[in-house]
Amino acid sequence: MSGRDIATAALMLTSGAVASAATPTVGLGTADPFAVLAGAAVTNTGVSNISGSVGVSAGSAVDGFPPGIVTDGVIRRADPVAAQAQADLTVAYNDAAGRTPPTAVPVEIGGRTLVSGVYKADTELGLTGTVTLDAQSDPNAVFIFQAGSTLTTASNSTVNLINGAQPCNVFWQVGSSAALGTSTTFVGSILAL
Repeated sequence: MSGRDIATAALMLTSGAVASAATPTVGLGTADPFAVLAGAAVTNTGVSNISGSVGVSAGSAVDGFPPGIVTDGVIRRADPVAAQAQADLTVAYNDAAGRTPPTAVPVEIGGRTLVSGVYKADTELGLTGTVTLDAQSDPNAVFIFQAGSTLTTASNSTVNLINGAQPCNVFWQVGSSAALGTSTTFVGSILAL
């Protein structure tokens, strides 16, 4: 699990999509204060600003800090706090993966505007450019994205929130790993297997 193992989101396509009943949030438990939480290792390359804690358990390798900067948190390596957060992350991952019914999305979601809901790509999920998440004036709108394998963003990609969408209500459930391109502005929790 690279990058951040806590992630977000699921939405419905606004072009012709009908909003569904409210989607409940995914509870992160003790994993909530972690911006990055991995099982084996965390590797940062370049100058990254991480707002929140960085942790790893059962592994203990955390590399790339500095040049990466951790604000509003600490780095935890294979300690009881990171271990409990990993256990809670597994519960959250299974919750997000089990959400139904999902709306199918193509591999590439850049250039789309989505409303709250559950979205699924059977294989990888990619973001080139901007995906806009529209809460439609509902601050409790939840977006859950399910990716069968990987999540990859191109450099300079953006997850844009509008009309009251909240970063804490966006979840990216990823079957294997996530790789965020340089200068990506990413929002939500990545839950990577």
